[in-house]
Amino acid sequence: RAELGLKEIMSSGGAEDDIPQAERKTVTDFCYLLDKSKQLFNGLRDLPQYGQKQWQSYFGRTFDVYTKLWKFQQQHRQVLDNRYGLKRWQIGEIASKIGQLYYHYYLRTSETSYLNEAFSFYSAIRQRSYYSQVNKEDRPELVVKKLRYYARFIVVCLLLNKMDVVKDLVKELSDEIEDYTHRFNTEDQVEWNLVLQEVAAFIEADPVMVLNDDNTIVITSNRLSETGAPLLEQGMIVGQLALADALIIGNCNNQVKFSELTIDMFRMLQALEREPMNLASQMNKPGMQESTEKPARRENPHKYLLYKPTFSQLYTFLAASFKELPANSVLLIYLSATGVFPSGRSDSEGPYDFGGVLTNSNRDIINGDAIHKRNQSYKEMHCLHPGDLYPFTRKPLFIIVDSSNSVAYKNFTNLFGQPLVCLLSPTAYPKALQDQSQRGSLFTLFLNNPLMAFLFVSGLSSMRRGLWEKCQDYLRKINRDIAQLLTHSRSIDQAFLQFFGDEFLRLLLTRFIFCSATMRMHKIFRETRNYPESYPQLPRDETVENPHLQKHILELASILDVRNVFLENTLDDY
Repeated sequence: RAELGLKEIMSSGGAEDDIPQAERKTVTDFCYLLDKSKQLFNGLRDLPQYGQKQWQSYFGRTFDVYTKLWKFQQQHRQVLDNRYGLKRWQIGEIASKIGQLYYHYYLRTSETSYLNEAFSFYSAIRQRSYYSQVNKEDRPELVVKKLRYYARFIVVCLLLNKMDVVKDLVKELSDEIEDYTHRFNTEDQVEWNLVLQEVAAFIEADPVMVLNDDNTIVITSNRLSETGAPLLEQGMIVGQLALADALIIGNCNNQVKFSELTIDMFRMLQALEREPMNLASQMNKPGMQESTEKPARRENPHKYLLYKPTFSQLYTFLAASFKELPANSVLLIYLSATGVFPSGRSDSEGPYDFGGVLTNSNRDIINGDAIHKRNQSYKEMHCLHPGDLYPFTRKPLFIIVDSSNSVAYKNFTNLFGQPLVCLLSPTAYPKALQDQSQRGSLFTLFLNNPLMAFLFVSGLSSMRRGLWEKCQDYLRKINRDIAQLLTHSRSIDQAFLQFFGDEFLRLLLTRFIFCSATMRMHKIFRETRNYPESYPQLPRDETVENPHLQKHILELASILDVRNVFLENTLDDY
């Protein structure tokens, strides 16, 4: 413990009287702050993971102590070096904890600017080589601290799309792991090598590379920018609902993941965030800004990221989100999960008769998608059925299901008359399309980065930046036209329009229609199960099979010189 610091110094460094009173007080104060910070930091683990308010004051206190500790060691570095024997890795540990605090603050608030703060602390550790001396000490647990720091830094860089930094960090981490396993012959070698494999697969997950003229890779961001969502034209009648909360659930077998994020979760969370601003100019620490200083634009919707949750975990978080949802707000549920199919024939067609998607049970999983039970008359237990979501349709609900059994959610009933929309992925993709499922779902890719998905289904794997930007401009035009098709439609279900006032949901809806129209025109997507569906159904002739939209898609294909991949004759039917 930190208090021992001074006593150890006394016993080893001669008489207590040799140390001036002021210096002794400096060491005692530092030990107190160090102890207090560790205590508060460890207490963060005991805070409930759900519910948005209970944790804020505790986080604020923890930040206060760490801010004091950081400034204190900066001001008294000389005394702490001489009298306490402060090592550089200990300074690195404090900086690393502050980085972790900012990262967890981001997870709790979904405010991307905190990621920048985490990045700046993690970067400082690397630039100032705080951990460089660790390898000289014969203590494996210190090296593990260093390895964990690298893994955390990589997660933050991935979330900020700093892929060039990620590649450097992976190389450094690889060298560190090699050195660690060589020196200490430890049992966790396999685990650390798995970390390396996971991050390598994560970086490679995008199916298309955008290249500069010098063949370096362009990093594209898929967060909502100022020009992202199609603007509402004057006179468009849409609802005033705002997306306030989202549950992003990942439970696919065999999908690329890093930390507790599958690639689908990673893509969807970015589709629900704005481009990060830099907070430095606005505030000193989280939760401390005055209301007058708040950024002018709307905040990101709050998110819960649930990796392979059990049914009870999923339901607990869902209930917490539902309870805290403000008035005139929407709850979004995104499910990227293995399909669970009903095992017996059922005479009825109720909300528990079509199966659903997998919840985690650590057993019962046989052959990936099929779950077999001994007794055919019971319903699947480790499964989120459409009926399980019925209680939550008492408030506006926007559901996205990406699964081989997404169609189970087509049999929804709107019991309470609140706005309700389900966007459902294809349940199968054409055999001729190389299997990408491990590197993320094609449907989610369309919702996150529609141009990349379009290039992939067109058989393209790389593209020059200039052409990419030209196509992005054209895609923005297509999105504007889709928005008009929706709002001018005479037969569309009102639920779609009630969600259309929110820019995140507007963008998801226009991308969904673009995805559906693209797949319906593609020569190899020929079966009904190859197409996305929705509840309520969209009027096809006015949206996904609209000739005006089909013309646009062929035009985009022409720009890319892939028109031969699409059917022309769909236009001749009109």
